[in-house]
Amino acid sequence: MRFLPIFLDLQAGPVLLVGAGDLARAKLRLLVAAGAHVRWYVNDGQHDVSGLNAAELARIERVDGNPLAADLSGVVAVLCAGAGEIGPAMSARAKAIGLPVNVMDDLSHSTFVFPAVVDRGDVVVAVGTGGTSPVVARRVRERIEAALPARIGELASFIGRWRKSIHSRIPEFSLRRRFWERVVDGSIGALVLAGRTDEAEAALKDIRDASAFAGAQATGKPEGSVALVGAGPGDPDLLTIRALRALQDADVVFYDELVSPEVLDRARRDAVRIPVGRRVGKPGIGQAAINELMIEAARAGQRAVRLKGGDPFVFGRGGEEVDALRQAGVAYSVVPGISAALGAAAQFEVPLTFRREALRITFLTAHKARDAETVDWSTLTDEKMTVVVYMGLTAASSIRAGLLAAGRSPQTPVGVFARVTRPEAEGVVGTLDALPDLVDKIAGGPAILIIGDVVARSASFRDSNLNQIVSELMDAAE
Repeated sequence: MRFLPIFLDLQAGPVLLVGAGDLARAKLRLLVAAGAHVRWYVNDGQHDVSGLNAAELARIERVDGNPLAADLSGVVAVLCAGAGEIGPAMSARAKAIGLPVNVMDDLSHSTFVFPAVVDRGDVVVAVGTGGTSPVVARRVRERIEAALPARIGELASFIGRWRKSIHSRIPEFSLRRRFWERVVDGSIGALVLAGRTDEAEAALKDIRDASAFAGAQATGKPEGSVALVGAGPGDPDLLTIRALRALQDADVVFYDELVSPEVLDRARRDAVRIPVGRRVGKPGIGQAAINELMIEAARAGQRAVRLKGGDPFVFGRGGEEVDALRQAGVAYSVVPGISAALGAAAQFEVPLTFRREALRITFLTAHKARDAETVDWSTLTDEKMTVVVYMGLTAASSIRAGLLAAGRSPQTPVGVFARVTRPEAEGVVGTLDALPDLVDKIAGGPAILIIGDVVARSASFRDSNLNQIVSELMDAAE
């Protein structure tokens, strides 16, 4: 992020606009809509203000003369649109005294850029692309426009009118935040969004015990809870809506090593983030200590999120954590996530089941060779069974040996898929007898193995076989 989004108070002083033509007029309309007083220098002598109403015209000061000699004292910002060669010179003047400056379509001479704006009164959403693609910003804005309720600004204004009153009744910040969350997410917020503000005002006035409404305990602390949240295999766009809400509501996030930074960035900015996971072969905090951290956070009135790679209940020890939370009498919820197996299957086009071809799926974990040796491989030899192995990189040789000894064909298609759904994802495919060699081609985990005929239906397997056939034909020709 090169440009930090900020909101300027354009009513704190005049804005200097330099330029002419349609580009300058477009900026002029945007500025007066924000309530700015605009001091407008044109470089073609034409102050065309057609289309503006009387109130907007009153905020425009049309100035003749050289803008390079303009008095910049008290000016909030400088904008150049359609200013030609004057733009860089005005930029130098503004920068010399620390004024924000934008020269349209010229990032090198700009200290800020204009975002695409969604305006809902007191709710304003700014979408930026760092000045690289205004069209992309507009497309994002269009989607936000469609998703936001028309009266969301009225809801913000409604809350603003009550803030001081509620602040005096609920001095504790965390409890006050929960009070407003219940207002926004509940029936009162729905009334405002439906245009029934008078009823919403009456409903808020009827709340006698604001702390109880916010969910305070007898001690005056808010009620704590724990959400076990599946982070999925890495792509933040695969988080569920419930997972996003839990992350945005969290006071503290206990996250695994496998949770990607992009997913963790979806948590509330001021949430405390505590790493509690570990990778294979590395020391880490024990499960009992993790359980105790979650319980302590909930008993302190915090909303804790236990953020896990994949799904909490697929080799994520979610069941153990639920048992601990139950015994401690702590409120909890479970938010499922997309498991790595499903992420790999989708990304690399491996159908885990296929009619009359793959009728069953078995998921197992074998992150250590000795664990692999304890598996009853005879139950996994059915040709119509897809076997998915989590954390199987270090046990690849034992997995191959176990399946071959039990009678699975050495030509069974196999895929090794690492860091699935992430930009650096990679996969290699081949056959069971070559499994250790396939693993050696992967540049580290986390990774899963998919074993079964369905792997042959992936585009990667077809391409691999085609390359092999071409190579053999070329060798024969030589």
